[in-house]
Amino acid sequence: MTVTDTHRIVIAVLTYQRPDDLAELLPELLTQAEESDENVRILVVDNDPAGSAASVCAPFAEQGVSYVLETTPGISAARNRALEEAGDDNLLVYIDDDERPAPQWLHHLVALYRAETPAGVVGPVVSRFAHEPDEFITAGRFFERRRLPTGTPVDVAATNNLLLDLRQTQGLRFDADFGISGGSDTLFTRQLSQSGRRLLWCDEALVYDIVPPSRLTRGWVLNRAYRSGNSWSRTSIRLARTPVDRVTTRLHLTVQGVARLASGAVLRVAGAPTRLRHLEARGLRRLSRGGGMLAGAWGHVYSEYRRS
Repeated sequence: MTVTDTHRIVIAVLTYQRPDDLAELLPELLTQAEESDENVRILVVDNDPAGSAASVCAPFAEQGVSYVLETTPGISAARNRALEEAGDDNLLVYIDDDERPAPQWLHHLVALYRAETPAGVVGPVVSRFAHEPDEFITAGRFFERRRLPTGTPVDVAATNNLLLDLRQTQGLRFDADFGISGGSDTLFTRQLSQSGRRLLWCDEALVYDIVPPSRLTRGWVLNRAYRSGNSWSRTSIRLARTPVDRVTTRLHLTVQGVARLASGAVLRVAGAPTRLRHLEARGLRRLSRGGGMLAGAWGHVYSEYRRS
């Protein structure tokens, strides 16, 4: 297939008990598909064993929205089900059920892919809030994510805004060991990069993350920072090729984790008496991420997506 051919694209939405979000997202994805020159279909992978998303998807079936139920718990199983369901599609695009694409989002992802044919194209995520975040959250920049010039190579990405060339990712799957903890997308994309396959940034391919009030708390953002550090250490160890590499990686991560703990403690102490909230918030964020890194380096798994 040449880059002038029409691509077969599947947009995969992974969902778990968010019917209202899904109902808002699907019409926007259908609009993106209708405006595209490509052959686009939409797939919903429901990871709720009760199949709570089925009734949401049913009205959209005639417009080309497919629904599948993945009863194996964990985000890895849902991501892998999307890979399996892609079938003869050339490109797979992941987007979260609590996100909304900006106009021309899909167009920009595909345009960069056509120009460069990388293994993946990564887009930015910008948060929108149900209400104004607390000063602590704003000061700590907990919801601020990277923005890069279009075409910049990256070596890690999440699946909240990611296009994959399925021919270049054949044989690679999301690791089930990270299904409940999170981090399988980090490992997947790091494996792609480590194998020499390219991931490129597309800054115009923007999606908005709709942040609910339940996440606008000090506890949630600090737990997320801890999990992020934990996942980074665990994926780094998994990527080590030999027993010696694993030992070296553990030691390196231990040094990094301790350094973050130390610098975070200094910032927190400096911020508390002077009431400089940005120092206190940044300090606690570093403490949380450093603690997660240190724990992950020595085998502790923080299961953010554990179900009752």
